[in-house]
Amino acid sequence: MARGELFLLALLCVVAGSALAADARKTVGVYELKKGDFSVKVTNWGATIMSVILPDSRGNFADVVLGLDTVAEYVNDTSFFGPVAGRVAQRIARGRFVLDGKVYHLNINDGRNTLQGGGRGFHKVIWTVKEFVGAGDYPYITLYYRSFDGEQGFPGNLDVHVTYRVAGPYALGVHMNATALDKATPVNLLQHTYWNLGGHGAGDVLGHTLCLSASRYTPLDGEMLPSSPGRVAPVAGTPFDFRAPAPIGARVRQVTGGRAVGYDANYVVDGEPDRMRPVAAVRDGASGRALELWGNQPCVQLYTANWLNRTRGKAGEVYDRYAGLCLETQGYPDAVNHPEFPSQTLRRGQVYRHDMVFKLSS
Repeated sequence: MARGELFLLALLCVVAGSALAADARKTVGVYELKKGDFSVKVTNWGATIMSVILPDSRGNFADVVLGLDTVAEYVNDTSFFGPVAGRVAQRIARGRFVLDGKVYHLNINDGRNTLQGGGRGFHKVIWTVKEFVGAGDYPYITLYYRSFDGEQGFPGNLDVHVTYRVAGPYALGVHMNATALDKATPVNLLQHTYWNLGGHGAGDVLGHTLCLSASRYTPLDGEMLPSSPGRVAPVAGTPFDFRAPAPIGARVRQVTGGRAVGYDANYVVDGEPDRMRPVAAVRDGASGRALELWGNQPCVQLYTANWLNRTRGKAGEVYDRYAGLCLETQGYPDAVNHPEFPSQTLRRGQVYRHDMVFKLSS
């Protein structure tokens, strides 16, 4: 075990209730947001969602997100169960970009490319707990991370805040913002939770019905990168068309996400960017649970867990391919290398704002 992992394990603790001692803010813990029969657990390791529990149409409770039992297991997780990814999520071609005439070289951790901010991106750091209210009308937790100049190769110091808030009955709000303190830098955060509305151990999600508010998508190559220049194509007449509700499994074997069969595709969300608008709706007929996603980003990534393969999860469950789906609101992929896409560059003093709401029901 690496020295850093031993140090982290020595810090592990569980914080209960809504009061935080000063020293607890700097340790790694599990924090529960609870309102009625709706419960969300979060850890400040990677700003990760660990569980979301609610009843189905018959009153049976289940945890509807895939994950792991303990924070210690998340330290070595390579499946991205529930964290915030950044400083720039998704892939950056060849781990390089040019900003203001200077070439930046990043940590390469996915073949020839940088993925999810690098091998030690925001998903692999300890966030500071700034505020935590575990119960009441609107339970919430706010997490903070100072990303330093040169971290994973990115320029400038960056202040990042993530707030998870129970915004109403079975509604989870996620609010992310970042401020460039001293240099221009690209920023594109995303939240990487795997959902299975039947319960995290209920098998695959191919029977879930999905509807996406997206009439266009960005075709990606075998390395999951846009062509040059980047193209935006209509979904009409393709297996990527979910404008009308359809089972996820209906055409899943007609598409490939990189080298794996299944969806790993970036969609351009209809409507005006920077405004909250409907992004996706998912329903599991067996349990009666449903999920609506609203967000303010230009794009959303649909990922159907194509790379899970006998992956050990929580409560003794084993997750296989298609055991969950991710709906990740975001900016355009590899936008730092594609001037034809909307810019993700923050100038000194500018603030990035990324909001989403998961509205669940049964």
